[in-house]
Parts: sequence; structure tokens; C-alpha cells
Amino acid sequence: MGSGGDIVIVGAGQAGAWAATTFRDEGYDGRVVLIGDEPHIPYERPPLSKGLLAGRQETDACWIKPIDHYAVAEIELWLNRSVETIHREKKEVRLSDGERIEYDRLVLATGTRPRQLTVPGSDLPAIHYLRTIDDSLALKNRLIPGTRVLLIGGGYIGLEVAATAVELGCHVTVIEALPEILTRAMPPELSRVIADRHRRRGVTIETNLAVEEFEEFHGDIRTHCTGGRAFDTDLVVVGIGVVANAEIAETVGIRCNDGVIVDEFGRTSETSVFAVGDVTRHFNPVLDRRIRLESWQNAQNQAIVIARNMLGSNKPYAEIPWFWSNQFDMNIQSVGHPETWDQVVFRGEATGDQFSVFSLLDGVVVSAHAINAPRDIRYARQMVADRTRPDLRHLADLDVPLKQLI
Repeated sequence: MGSGGDIVIVGAGQAGAWAATTFRDEGYDGRVVLIGDEPHIPYERPPLSKGLLAGRQETDACWIKPIDHYAVAEIELWLNRSVETIHREKKEVRLSDGERIEYDRLVLATGTRPRQLTVPGSDLPAIHYLRTIDDSLALKNRLIPGTRVLLIGGGYIGLEVAATAVELGCHVTVIEALPEILTRAMPPELSRVIADRHRRRGVTIETNLAVEEFEEFHGDIRTHCTGGRAFDTDLVVVGIGVVANAEIAETVGIRCNDGVIVDEFGRTSETSVFAVGDVTRHFNPVLDRRIRLESWQNAQNQAIVIARNMLGSNKPYAEIPWFWSNQFDMNIQSVGHPETWDQVVFRGEATGDQFSVFSLLDGVVVSAHAINAPRDIRYARQMVADRTRPDLRHLADLDVPLKQLI
């Protein structure tokens, strides 16, 4: 494919790297510049709370592509630098070091950052967040046997770190401000099962507790919570969600709302600017609404589709959301992203090693969660896409193959 001008990608994470690679895979021979604010080449984030944190993987196992890939593909990697401003009229970006780069088309792949606690004492050195390789390595050095760890936030990140820390011999407590863990991810009927399995492995889980203050206390870090509760630990890991890095777009008038708003083709409100990955609030034609996803699948697959669209494909990004998590001996996979549901059906015994849980709204399957049952996800994904109305007795019956219900 002939040159169509310079493409600049802001953000060298999963989405940015896959967009850059796709341009080359599709034969684009114009200039491609990939700008990242970390010193590391693009890497995947799932290992940060699992294999890398546990010491089972080295940092190069996280890389999306080998280090020489970018030179061979003639993708310019501008690392350890951030973009401060976009000049829409001049079609250029200004970097933190004063450098300016002109573009014909711009891709925003700026991702997210951890939501910060702002209570008194939040800046104490024993308080950790987990988003980068450096975060993971710093935390790994602290997770030695006997260490007392407090996880704030009962979402996937908190529970993955909890599982890893327990396996490393740490004493772990998880506190959650809401009545249940994993509130955003799954129905409470399933989150209670997962909470019970964590407790059986030694994790203490406390709900309905919000943090009010941190203080150093006789060499410990004391976490004061609502109701007069307090926890003395060696370190604290905060995982209370993320914030979309949309400010660079918002300040120059590109339409945003908890993320950069794009259509199903990845286009923003500015003609020459596209956006991909976690930072986007994109229209999903399958779900018929706008969503913002924080997932490995979305970062990679949306970037590939949108990069092809920028080269003329004009194909909507329309996938059923998919999420996964490994905690202890549980592989958890989920499909769908419902706003609500009114019925939950278990397929298999929740006390067993393998089972699935389906959420339905008005008799229609809107999501499914598989515990050590990855084969169920293939059919569940099709059910969500087809808005299947299964016979609930058959859905719960392991003797009835799921493929017969599609």
C-alpha cells in the first residue's frame, strides 16, 4: 500500500503496539511513530498481577513483540516521553521534551491510569498501585513469606494480587467498600462463590468498609476504615478502578465522556484523529450502545480493526466483550457486558471444579461466566450475540450440550 502520510500513535501499550504493527502488516509504507511514556517497549499487562509478580516470568515474557520487531518493521519507537498537547489546526503533537511531530492521522491509545485514593496519608511509601512493569517489580520485591498485605478493592486486580501474594506465603486481607466483591464483573451469586474460595485459601475478605486514613504506626502502616475498623500491615495495594487518560483529547475539544468517544469505526469527533483501546468509549453494534472496556481482548482486537479502517477497510468493530482472570486454581472467563439482568442460572455445581453461570434479562442470555470451563465460552458468546432464549432447564442440565441451545 502506498504512503498516505505520517501516522502518529500516542500510547505504546497493547492497543498502540497492535495498531502500529497492523499498519505494517497491511502494507502501509508511510511513517509510523509510536510514542510511549514508559522506558519499556510495548508489553502486555495481565502478567503484572500474575506471572511477573509471582516470579514465574521475566519482563521479556510480557513483550507484545520482540525488541527487534520495531526496527525491522520501521516503526519509530519514541519511549520515555509523553505528549503534552495536540495542535489540531497544525496537525502536530508537542512532547514533554519540547519535540514536535507533525501527523496526517493521529491515533490516541493512551489507555488508563489507576484511580488514586486521596485520604490523609495516601502518599506513604508503603502504599502501592499496580499498572506498570515497574509497579509489579517493586511490589514483587515486597511479597516475601510472612508479609502482611492489605488489598483495597475487591475487583479482578485486587483478587489476582491477593491470590499471588498468598501463594508466595503472605498474609492477605482484602477490603471492599461495597457489600460484595467483583460487583462490576459478575452477579453476586457467583462473586460469593469466588469469595468463599479465596477465604478457603487463607484470604480474609471484609466488605462494606471504606478507607478513611493511613498512618505509620510502630513500623506498620495502619489503615483506618469506616466503623472504627483498623488494619495494621506491612504494605497496602490499592486497586479501586481506573481513570481514562482522555485529558489530552478533551482539552483540545475532541468529544469525551469518561473516555474518548468514537464510533464503531474508531473515529473521534475530529476527522484526522482516531482512538483505540481502554481509553475509548466506543459504539458496539452488537450491544447497540456505547461502552468503555478495560480488557486485553478489546485493546488488541479493536486496534487491529481500527488500523485497517484507517487504511480503507471501513469495517465496524463489533465483538462480544470477553474478559478473563486467573486466581489460584480458577480460570475465570466471561462474555457479555450487560447493564442489568433479572435471572441467574448455574450450569453445574458451584462447589465443583468446573461450572458456568448465565445471566438473563427477560429470558435472553446477556452474559456468561465460566469457571475452569473454557469450552462453554464459545457457545455462550454465540448466545449473547444471537440474543438466545434458551429453555432454562436445558441450560442448567449438563447432559444437554450447549451447542443444541443455539
